Amino acid sequence: MVFSLISNIVNGIKLGIVASLKGTADVASSIVDVAKNTTVSVLRETGEFAKEAIDVPASVVKGVLSGVGEVGASVILAVKGVVTGTVQGLTKSGVKQDLAIKGVVAQSLHSAKELGLSVGETAVEAVNGAVDAVKQVGGNTFEATKTSVVAALDTAKELGVDAVSAVKDSLSAGVDGAEDIIESLEK
Repeated sequence: MVFSLISNIVNGIKLGIVASLKGTADVASSIVDVAKNTTVSVLRETGEFAKEAIDVPASVVKGVLSGVGEVGASVILAVKGVVTGTVQGLTKSGVKQDLAIKGVVAQSLHSAKELGLSVGETAVEAVNGAVDAVKQVGGNTFEATKTSVVAALDTAKELGVDAVSAVKDSLSAGVDGAEDIIESLEK
């Protein structure tokens, strides 16, 4: 049941993204609204159970990034917008902000590895996208930054030693406040 639901979410979002982005010249500027609206639409169709499933944020990101790749756009350039729109769509649909951020950031890194992208660059784009999403809805950006950085580091540990190093270095250089958060976690 859960696997079927998650698979339906991934496929529904992928199809929605492909349909919305086909023929769009500037995918990067369109992706935030497309990701948000598609996320809200698919979650509305799947009902309350989907909002409680731990894999929903990850499924949404996987579907969005698959759709972006299918229309031939640069996935790494779209990550920030994908994360921003997906976090907004998830929270608008009733998913708790921390759960949305953790799932979206983690899946962004897993997808980056699957697609052969830079995990470090993806971490920076994902964290900045999550913080942008929270900023736009008037949330606590420090907490969003901390949650995102921790999620990126935890996911990097799953991906291996090289990923941890790449994510730490990239986040320290590319995300405001990340270096302090990383240092506080190492104490």
